[in-house]
Amino acid sequence: MTEAAPLTGAARTREAALDEQRTPLQHAAPPPRKGGLFRGLLRTARPKQWVKNVLVVAAPAAAGRLFSAHVLTQLALVFVLFTACAAAVYLINDARDADADRAHPTKHHRPVATGQVPVPVAYGVGGVLAVLAPAAAAWLTSPFVAALLTAYLGMQLAYCVSLKHVLVVDLVVVTTGFLMRAMIGGLALGIPLSRWFLITTGFGALFMVSAKRYSEAVQMAGKAGATRALLTEYTTGYLRFVWQLAAGVAVLGYCLWALEEGGVPNTSVLPWRQLSMVAFILAVLRYAVFADRGTAGEPEDVVLRDRALAFIGVVWIAMYGLAVANW
Repeated sequence: MTEAAPLTGAARTREAALDEQRTPLQHAAPPPRKGGLFRGLLRTARPKQWVKNVLVVAAPAAAGRLFSAHVLTQLALVFVLFTACAAAVYLINDARDADADRAHPTKHHRPVATGQVPVPVAYGVGGVLAVLAPAAAAWLTSPFVAALLTAYLGMQLAYCVSLKHVLVVDLVVVTTGFLMRAMIGGLALGIPLSRWFLITTGFGALFMVSAKRYSEAVQMAGKAGATRALLTEYTTGYLRFVWQLAAGVAVLGYCLWALEEGGVPNTSVLPWRQLSMVAFILAVLRYAVFADRGTAGEPEDVVLRDRALAFIGVVWIAMYGLAVANW
């Protein structure tokens, strides 16, 4: 038996890289960040994600019911209550995943993982918010809003515990969370929800969620252990199929919604409701550019930072606003 030749410098480098891939990434928890407990709790509540809760105005806006102080007050209250429920889920999720986050290449900077927010405190604050938000909704709004918030909390906590590890179900749960945001404003104000509104909103959300997963899968290809474990079970081809299918259904649903005749005669100078289909389709096509590139991993960044998409969105809002006002 011949003795193995010593490794050259380049070979040693390659061997070290292979050993690192074979060994799970371990990261020592960094020292707690300055700013105190309150700032840590606020960071854990993910303020950047609160923009999603603006969807609570979707149903009232579609019905043209945004022009009274009572409506705006109710919607502001619903926004705060939904944000509190989402914050409760984030706090409980981070407390539950603290040990795993400490070994994650990016999540080890989270306040609970670093110790800035103690695990019992995260559980306690999350639990208080999870109880108080539906209770306040039952007292200040309606039982339907309280029931929807309770259902949202139950579904999201089940997602944190187990559903995020189930193929397809994870996509459905996240999509349903967006749909609940769009529904709750209508429930708070007693506005009937159109079937086309629900279809467009639901599949539009699925389009963005599956595009996000697709982008994560593309960007993290070959980096096992640095992203969601479930992504290794999806194929990029399957996720591409899902976001393309969802985009098509969302466009079809919106077109049928825009062409649907309402109970009020149309006296507008132009058919703004029907013309808004053009802006909606352009917005979907523009967003699909980022999805196809695999750069739609942060939907809020795509929507807020792309000037062309923002312009199309403003045009769509203007057209739909003119349609609602019957100008």
